[in-house]
Amino acid sequence: MDFHPTEEQAAAASLAARILSDLATHERLAEAGTGSDAELWKALTTAGLTGAVEEIGLLGLVLLLEEQGRATAQVPYAATCVYGILPVAAHGSPEQRDRLLPALGTGEAVATGAFPARGRITAEGGRLTGTAPAVPWLRDATHVLVPDADRALWLVRTDAPGVRTSPVETTAPWSAGRLTLTAAEGERLGSDGAYEAALAAARTAFAGLQAGVCAGALARAVEYTSAREQFGRPLSTNQGVMLRAADAYMDTEAIRVTTYEAAWRIDEGLPAHEHALTAAWWASEAGKRVVHTGQHLHGGMGADLDHPVHRHFLWGRQLDAYLGCGSELLAELGAAIAEGERAEGEQA
Repeated sequence: MDFHPTEEQAAAASLAARILSDLATHERLAEAGTGSDAELWKALTTAGLTGAVEEIGLLGLVLLLEEQGRATAQVPYAATCVYGILPVAAHGSPEQRDRLLPALGTGEAVATGAFPARGRITAEGGRLTGTAPAVPWLRDATHVLVPDADRALWLVRTDAPGVRTSPVETTAPWSAGRLTLTAAEGERLGSDGAYEAALAAARTAFAGLQAGVCAGALARAVEYTSAREQFGRPLSTNQGVMLRAADAYMDTEAIRVTTYEAAWRIDEGLPAHEHALTAAWWASEAGKRVVHTGQHLHGGMGADLDHPVHRHFLWGRQLDAYLGCGSELLAELGAAIAEGERAEGEQA
């Protein structure tokens, strides 16, 4: 395997980093409240960073989402890519790709997903009924990727008859909403296995987002403890501080490397179910530890709700539970490994 980014992937990540550092400032994020930053979203789409995902693949997207997580940028970038561009490109018909991908690539259309499937939404004759209590970036979305109780995928327009959305506040400011469907018309996307593939890609992508959130929290902690003095010397020279920062760095790198492996395997068309679960587990368990460390190393400042590091803490805790908490993911991973061993035994 080769995790070195291609020239196109590296260029896209560098461009994203520049745009986000210029526009995703603490002041602008505070002004946005729990909503999205429309100007930042326009800058990213105008730069071609949404449409580029078709070319740079999931590994390239992970690199871009690391930059979004590092800045905790409040835009529907992750959702549009993993619930719109990637599944439509992978599982859509030629007509669906021609109709949907251009608008998603330019940001004219915004996608999100009612993931993971919890059996709350049923489909009958192409009509969907049920409720998803908290869908990220639903307030911005024009399309929602909805798995039904049988794990078939449907695309639903948010302005269609029978679709009702209402704002919901979650831990992180993700412009979330409650989705209620009442015999709403859905457009089938893909066939058997499409849901599992979309969920694996989503878990991998959001693990990449968590890697960026953790890297940003740790960078802020390093900056603070290097400048803050106690008893005549920087806090960063305290052995306890150094050990906690070192542990947080190793956790962040574990999230990153498992995510890169899962993304690379998906891009190469290799089996990646267990690898995506591994990346998601690290993002949940280690991510939680890192954002707590980032806040703790700020001392009393870490308790200030208006301090920039608190935003990383909120994102990290939201990502800890999104798409499956650590214990849930570990149980699913154990079941997948056991099933694989049974299959190997039967073949032998």
